[in-house]
Amino acid sequence: FHKLEKAAFEAMIAGAVARTVEISRHVLADAGIEADQIQGVVLVGGSTRVPLVRAEVAAMIGKPPLTDIDPDEVVALGAALQAEALTGGGDTLLLDVTPLSLGLETMGGIVEKVVPRNTPIPVQLAQDFTTYQDGQSAMVIHVVQGEREMVADCRSLARFELSGIPPMTAGAARIRVSFAIDADGLLTVSAEERTTGVAQRVEVKPSYGLSHEDMADMLYDSMDNAEADMTMRLLTEARVEARRSVLALDAALDRDGGLLLADERAGIDAAKARLEAATAGDSRDEINSAAEALEELVKPFAERRMDRGIREAFSGMSVGELETRVGE
Repeated sequence: FHKLEKAAFEAMIAGAVARTVEISRHVLADAGIEADQIQGVVLVGGSTRVPLVRAEVAAMIGKPPLTDIDPDEVVALGAALQAEALTGGGDTLLLDVTPLSLGLETMGGIVEKVVPRNTPIPVQLAQDFTTYQDGQSAMVIHVVQGEREMVADCRSLARFELSGIPPMTAGAARIRVSFAIDADGLLTVSAEERTTGVAQRVEVKPSYGLSHEDMADMLYDSMDNAEADMTMRLLTEARVEARRSVLALDAALDRDGGLLLADERAGIDAAKARLEAATAGDSRDEINSAAEALEELVKPFAERRMDRGIREAFSGMSVGELETRVGE
């Protein structure tokens, strides 16, 4: 046989042990648990007999792991407990969790997570969304799975359309989107417009066609790209908000542009052009700066529109009628 020194062996496995410890730290973070809250750790599997593994576990949790149970027998005991629970025996309750986050695509291809990873199931969670454009009468609900910030980097699960939304100003509609996952992992996504009750739904099995290796790859990708993903999300959010502001301004100018003097209109048009140019670029700071500059120029215009609206609302009323209206 070949003689292998302890130091050489530990050097060979150091990388694998370090990765395992890092995964364990992520598990604690996902569970919202601090290391000092752990009462004890039972090591599972024959490889946990290695002194380096036990030392790293002790360093991570601040106390020695429990080693009075054979790590090979632990595997068999755990399997027996799970088999008993699955066949309806005993008082053990096993809670499954969602292995990956579930969410929706929003404007700009951004993912809005509704059901976070590691949420115990069965579960039902809901979130309100709204329209992006004036008079929007339909909305495509795109359900995705994954930890990345952009839809292009996540797994598409289903699409369906909610139609019959009453024409309203952008942002006025309220669409409640609910995610319900049963004990078997079947996901039902429903969308309902709150004022009319029009609704649509879809059912999907999130884990279908997804192996454990695929899930692990998706998690590692999200960790490796976390900083770049957040940078892209923030840039995209700035672009979306800038474009929404331009759309709202264009609509206001079409209706009430006559409230502006020629030089005021020219200044607003120039600032709007600068914002549109910044939106086409890759600098979030430039977009935000241009948006703030446009907002300052538009304030007097917004005030005049509000004043005129108030005058029109109360035009022709007597003092008594006005007092009654204000009292309401």
